[in-house]
Amino acid sequence: MLDFCIIGSGVSGSTIAHILSKKYKVEIFDKARGLGGRASNKRFIKNLSFDHGVQYISPKSKEFKKFIQFLFKKKELKIWGGNHLDFTFEKKENNSKFIGSKGNNVISKYYTKKIRKNFQSSVKSIYYNKHFWEIKLDTKEIVKARSVIFTCPYPQLKKIARNYLEKKFLKLKIVMEPNITTMIAFKNQKEVPVSSIKFNDEVLTWAANENSKKRFNSSNSLWTLQSSVKWARRTINIYKKTKKVENTLISKFLNFTGYKKNKIIFKKTHGWKYSYNFHGSPYKSYWNKKLRIGVCADWLIGPKVESAWLSASDLAKKIK
Repeated sequence: MLDFCIIGSGVSGSTIAHILSKKYKVEIFDKARGLGGRASNKRFIKNLSFDHGVQYISPKSKEFKKFIQFLFKKKELKIWGGNHLDFTFEKKENNSKFIGSKGNNVISKYYTKKIRKNFQSSVKSIYYNKHFWEIKLDTKEIVKARSVIFTCPYPQLKKIARNYLEKKFLKLKIVMEPNITTMIAFKNQKEVPVSSIKFNDEVLTWAANENSKKRFNSSNSLWTLQSSVKWARRTINIYKKTKKVENTLISKFLNFTGYKKNKIIFKKTHGWKYSYNFHGSPYKSYWNKKLRIGVCADWLIGPKVESAWLSASDLAKKIK
């Protein structure tokens, strides 16, 4: 029997799993095919890949800065340099943009090297039988654990664990915003001296030049495009049913950059229905000592990678 069953392999799940694994028997279960949650990395050909969720890390808190510097010194992270264009002209601090040397799922990879991970394992239901938890997966397998920790988005959490969460926690006003991301590759496209572009547009708000991250050398040009929240709200439930959503994002990018449609050799769109919560909550994490059920996730604190890490760190203190 497991001591802790961790649901989700993103930054929160990986962080809390790492901390608890020093003392307890821990396993991670994730419905996705791979590691990282919203910080996952999508491979195209060989070592060519896209960061189709989290784009970079800019630490703010003292604790997280220390951790990021630790990974930087170990060469797990590097600074994403080059020209980052911002056509919104927003005034922001000039913080360094850290990226994973091999992908932005670096934190999850580093933390879970020695932890057993189970992918394509979606949780269908949970049951507490006075002494331990029974977690039923979509494979019909039942995982038994003394404690369970959720790191999934709030709507999914309430659907699965509603009967075991306090009423005050269930009444939180959490608004999970969507995002639509398109990964696109161009054949024999001349490299441009731009690392990223932040657009002032109602549809397309971000484009990242994956080649500028210097993880690979290729004559193919890879870009990650991300939509505005407002547009994603209108299209998140239909993007799989029609190519119009994907084509609209791509068309916007082509118009802005002058890239040619006939040079496209790959395109794939992913919808993040519950991408982030901008406003946080009164909780940093949640722990019911009696039932031994916990929650840690970025949405409890804010929309950044740092929020996920801080939430997991806070939960670990409550458990200890």
